[in-house]
Amino acid sequence: MTAQNDTGARRAPAQDFSHEQEGYQHGLKPRQLQMIAIGGAIGTGLFLGAGGRLNSAGPALAITYLVAGVFAFFILRALGELVLHRPSSGSFISYAREFYGEKFAYAAGWMYFLNWAMTSIVDTTAVALYMQYWKPFTAAPQWLMALIALVVVLAANLVAVKVFGELEFWFALIKVAALVAFLVVALVWLIFAFPVETGGEAVRTGFSILQDNGGVFPNGLLPAVLVIQGVVFAYAAIELVGTASGETQDTEKVIPRAINSVVFRIAVFYVGSVVLLSLLLPYTSYKEGESPFVTFFSSIGNPQVGQVVGSIMNFVVLTAALSSLNAGLYSTGRALHSMGMNGSAPRWTTKMSRGGVPYAGILLTAGFTVVGVVLNYFVPSQAFEIALNVASLGIITAWGTIILCQMKLRSWAKQGLAKEPTFRLPGAPVTAWLTLAFLASVIVLMAIDWPVGTFTIASLVIIIPLLVVGWFVQRDRILRIAALRQGVTGPYPVTGRDPANQVRRASEDRHDGD
Repeated sequence: MTAQNDTGARRAPAQDFSHEQEGYQHGLKPRQLQMIAIGGAIGTGLFLGAGGRLNSAGPALAITYLVAGVFAFFILRALGELVLHRPSSGSFISYAREFYGEKFAYAAGWMYFLNWAMTSIVDTTAVALYMQYWKPFTAAPQWLMALIALVVVLAANLVAVKVFGELEFWFALIKVAALVAFLVVALVWLIFAFPVETGGEAVRTGFSILQDNGGVFPNGLLPAVLVIQGVVFAYAAIELVGTASGETQDTEKVIPRAINSVVFRIAVFYVGSVVLLSLLLPYTSYKEGESPFVTFFSSIGNPQVGQVVGSIMNFVVLTAALSSLNAGLYSTGRALHSMGMNGSAPRWTTKMSRGGVPYAGILLTAGFTVVGVVLNYFVPSQAFEIALNVASLGIITAWGTIILCQMKLRSWAKQGLAKEPTFRLPGAPVTAWLTLAFLASVIVLMAIDWPVGTFTIASLVIIIPLLVVGWFVQRDRILRIAALRQGVTGPYPVTGRDPANQVRRASEDRHDGD
């Protein structure tokens, strides 16, 4: 039962959400969570998306990554406050329910599902593109490669969480090792001024490349600003730490350590990589649909060496895409389970295997990913960018929800309604408001980025009515379950006295009409 003082004001996290965690196993080890945090910040947004963005924005892309990285760190610190308040596999969706009530949680949950459903399309598209790097697969249809990737990763995801954690550990290790290898080779090429080959000509690496190709802003400031929505997506999986906290051992020690290491990762892996790529080849050498790392290693002079190293790097970025897809299925499975337990999703999404895997939600996400296979069949050249932009809408909603929940938690703490967090967002509330302003500016930039960005924002005309209809379909069950927690969620945090098993039984009611 929730701890309380004489006035009924809450001094400890609400335990009436404990039903959300039933069935899960704390199978993730600290080393696995550390690597999941690292791997979550390194995915197709960097390995594949950076190529087209470099071609568009030029070396200024490094500045864009840095700015977005600062706000990504603020969001993670805000999430850290919430996790130490109450670890939950429902992550910010569960916190939205606690602090703002059912409507907010419903909208945040389904927008997050949209994010990962679209992200899985991005990842399957990336896998298909990577496979076409090798000649035996160039004739294979892009949609077929995307379908095979989905089937393989889905099978791998439907195992116990400790197996998922081990797979993600090694996936992340491969990604980190590859970036470290790139950084070492790139520095050697720069220090010794080794030439590279582009367009059939040898080019000397270094700052002369910038001088000869228009400087830091070769296409002006606007392209560097407009790519921000794609850069935001590059950091999209950082919030996975919050989801994994519900199945992690020793959360209070592991989570702060994992989050604080993000600054170093952003500075080295993102900003450092883009800076080096800009000094190694003219920005026009990079292209959309091909990893910039593969582009570099394929241009290092010796055709045989370049081909072998390029092939190795292509395998690495292939595993990065598979890792991101695996993480997405993991995350949405937990999110849909949390939503199902509280009525925001169909009751069957609460189904779990004996190994503690919420397989129903995972299968639902996989079903939506099939849309990506269809996109790869009809518009293979645009599938990546279309899904990327729609996914950005979901991640912006998720990040905004995290910041708003952190602000509410801090407000409650000041009023004595919640325990003062020991792990805090630095500079709050100023940094919280700045982050919200940044996310709002990203939406504006998307709206003026014709045609894909504009159409993405216009898609809200379809998304919002669907959310409204879905709310009315699920409303009775949502409110029935919420009534058993009256006083625990929403703007008035008075301690609830209904036991958690009543909430669980209501969420499992087979006669609730869903």
